Amino acid sequence: MFRHVFPTSLDNQFPGHKIALYLFYALTALTLWRSQHHLFAHDGGAQSIASIPLDSYQDSAAATVIGIFGLWGLSQLIIGLIYLLAAIRYRALIPILYLLFTVEYAMRLWVGANKAIETTGTAPGSVINLPFMIAGAILFALSVWRPESK
Repeated sequence: MFRHVFPTSLDNQFPGHKIALYLFYALTALTLWRSQHHLFAHDGGAQSIASIPLDSYQDSAAATVIGIFGLWGLSQLIIGLIYLLAAIRYRALIPILYLLFTVEYAMRLWVGANKAIETTGTAPGSVINLPFMIAGAILFALSVWRPESK
């Protein structure tokens, strides 16, 4: 299993189950879509998606939050492009990318529990953190484990 997580060569061979590969394509598309929304939406998705009450903030504070969401979108774009590169050319990286995805969502749970963010409703991101962490762990396992062929 260790060699699947840390491959000795970066090739286009995917070691795991096909379902993990196909869901990686969906994850890539989702990540790229989310990135463009945070980059290009007028509020960066802060109020329109995350329910952060920007209209109750001073203009400079709202602009700061929107800027941070834009930077988050840039980070998501970079991650999405790395995912896309792996999906197209370096599939051997998919297991470690699933592992990093799982760690990211575990840490989102921790941040959510330890760093309060004012919202007027339930942000979709806070709802999907646990399911995505669990799905990431399952997909990671499927990406490195393959039953012996009979």
